[in-house]
Amino acid sequence: MKGARASQKAIVERLYFVAIVPPSPIYEEAFNQKVYFKTKYNSKASLNSPPHITLHMPFKWVEKDEQDLANHLKAFAEKNAAVRIKLNGFSSFPPRVIFINVEITPELERLQKNLERYFKRRLNLFNAKYKDLPFHPHLTLAFRDLKKPNYQRALEEFVGKEYQANFLADKIALLKHSGSVWEVFQEFELREKSNAVQT
Repeated sequence: MKGARASQKAIVERLYFVAIVPPSPIYEEAFNQKVYFKTKYNSKASLNSPPHITLHMPFKWVEKDEQDLANHLKAFAEKNAAVRIKLNGFSSFPPRVIFINVEITPELERLQKNLERYFKRRLNLFNAKYKDLPFHPHLTLAFRDLKKPNYQRALEEFVGKEYQANFLADKIALLKHSGSVWEVFQEFELREKSNAVQT
């Protein structure tokens, strides 16, 4: 019986995902917007994770093997270049999601595709796409617990607002779910310049 319990403990799976986490002061600006949504629109679910731009959707991984996962991400990051991220205004996914819009650049798209391909080939992990939509980078401010009437009000407030910022994403982050919130588990530095494209 003890052996069975030990065996079960050894194969505990956790949820992980890969993202770009913006640096200061953009991180704090986005975090404060999340707090604003909690205060004014009673939407707090987005506070369960740090401000981020998802590159690979959440997936399960055996916790005791998470260092192997980290090693793979380190190897990936060493072969892929840092990218300039441009934030431009606010947008939404009806009927509940409001976000800071991230401009799609060839460099960002290449990084995401390279990561998706790397995980598929090396780790047999697939980047599930919501309703098979193409990559649409964004920085979520409110989502699943934003009630429809509040969504409409927030949409009217935010969609016309101007917001522009940019930063160099020189690292990617592996986030891990603690059981209640998402936390940055480890970050991996991207190359300053890369002549080779990861396949």
